[in-house]
Amino acid sequence: MDPQRLLRREFAPVRQRYTARDAALYALSLGVGADPLDARQLAYVREEGGRVFPTLPNVLGYAGFWAREEDTGIDWRRLLHVEQSMTLHAPLAPEGEVIGRTRVTGVVDKGVAKGALLHQERRIVEAGSGRLLAEVGQVSLLRGNGGCGSTTDAAAPPQRMPGRPPDAVHDLPTLPQAALLYRLNGDTNPVHADPATARAAGFERPILHGLCTFGVAVHALLATALDWDESGLHRLRVRFTAPVLPGETLRTESWTDGDVVSFRTTAVERGTVVLDAGRADLVRPDSA
Repeated sequence: MDPQRLLRREFAPVRQRYTARDAALYALSLGVGADPLDARQLAYVREEGGRVFPTLPNVLGYAGFWAREEDTGIDWRRLLHVEQSMTLHAPLAPEGEVIGRTRVTGVVDKGVAKGALLHQERRIVEAGSGRLLAEVGQVSLLRGNGGCGSTTDAAAPPQRMPGRPPDAVHDLPTLPQAALLYRLNGDTNPVHADPATARAAGFERPILHGLCTFGVAVHALLATALDWDESGLHRLRVRFTAPVLPGETLRTESWTDGDVVSFRTTAVERGTVVLDAGRADLVRPDSA
């Protein structure tokens, strides 16, 4: 793998039209609507609801699982998604057309035995106006590509969890078929669907997409810190610390300090922290 070549790699802009049905499917794949009598959840999963789940930009304008392409030199079977960030610049309409522009922003070599970190970003703009809607950042650990050399050593420090008990704790179950549902949003990495590929990657069975775990955690924040008002959400950043097995219960603990919410998520059945160093920056109506 040549890090400089990855930095120069050109990605074709991805134009995508999404409908209210697509937005509803995305929310359903996160488990939203599990309580069919909760009108606050139903607003995200019914075409008539008019609400868009705030992490939908994570699956818009997506360039696909390009790491599988031979010219990248990436050992894609050993790739792990380890960090995600998202900044919301404008609310998404219930349906519309967007353009996603992806680029590799850096490679950090951690050594032959530890792998390399691949940083990429995607800017999502409204197709007609060019208005910036969201920026999405992703960090992947390339476990089979250590020793390749670094292009940058810059890395933001992780969010530290407060030392006091959490202000809110919210449990959400995931379905055994959750990964099969979530892949319908466009992420077809076979490690989430094919048992043989998952075993080859070192997992006992297919694992849940990190972005699905991310969405479930934000679902918990909506139900607690945000009181089901996604308009107060501006920026998110998380680290994925362990895989989730579809069917596990995810417990999200959160701490609210002014306009910052710190959070982490644990797979209850194993007592394993699967998402850590979570930070949500809020925009209050009186400060927007």
